[in-house]
Amino acid sequence: MGILDGKVALVTGASRGIGAAIAEEFAREGASVIVTARSSSEQPGKLPGTLEETADAIHAAGGDSLSIVADLTNPEDRERIMRDSVRRFGKVDILVNNAAVTFFQPGADLALRRLQLMFDIQVQAPMHLSQLALPGMRERGEGWMLNITSSESRHPEVPPSRFNAKGTTTGYGMVKAALERMTTGFAAENLQHGITVNALRPSRLVATPGPVFHGVLQADDPEAESPDVMARAAVILCSASPHRITGEIVESEHVLEQWQPESLD
Repeated sequence: MGILDGKVALVTGASRGIGAAIAEEFAREGASVIVTARSSSEQPGKLPGTLEETADAIHAAGGDSLSIVADLTNPEDRERIMRDSVRRFGKVDILVNNAAVTFFQPGADLALRRLQLMFDIQVQAPMHLSQLALPGMRERGEGWMLNITSSESRHPEVPPSRFNAKGTTTGYGMVKAALERMTTGFAAENLQHGITVNALRPSRLVATPGPVFHGVLQADDPEAESPDVMARAAVILCSASPHRITGEIVESEHVLEQWQPESLD
């Protein structure tokens, strides 16, 4: 039996990288998984990875999946995601807000329309999807929300970290800080309803297509973290009782070191 047997999980931004790894790991642990992204197939000039590939991997792991192409900046699309998910599986037990669009530029140069897009995808969409998922979770008396964040939400240290040494993460850090505040707020508001809400950061830069494309790290960087580490940490946080772990903003390796799924019932 898997840790997530009988659960239904919705993972946004699941065509590649961390989102795909989480979706596939959830399937291996017995969950039915809804995966969303802006397109279902390979697009010219875009990062590698597709919803089709993620769905194939879920099926190969013995899982059931539903792929939904959606624009998360569109409120109607967000409502359609939840409606179609419930129509197919009857419920959504787990929501993983992973989708992101990021522009790495100094704050002085970052166009406001780009900043708005980052907030729409990484703050407003998670907020709305969480609002849509909450009624069913409250009715069942349980549910799990996990927001994927980053250490760049913190104030830069001196000397700067590798990721902000060029002064290009001001906007990115702003949206992740907002997402983390949403996490702690939802956790406090929903503990009484049996709902677990946490935010998960990679402990180190993750070797996914995005950072490689932006030149932040090399695909074979020995210091990079595997997406599988985030995926295992996500399983732990999305199977935990809110009376054990909720309102946490934690790093992936810390989760694996401190907690085990079987001890969280």
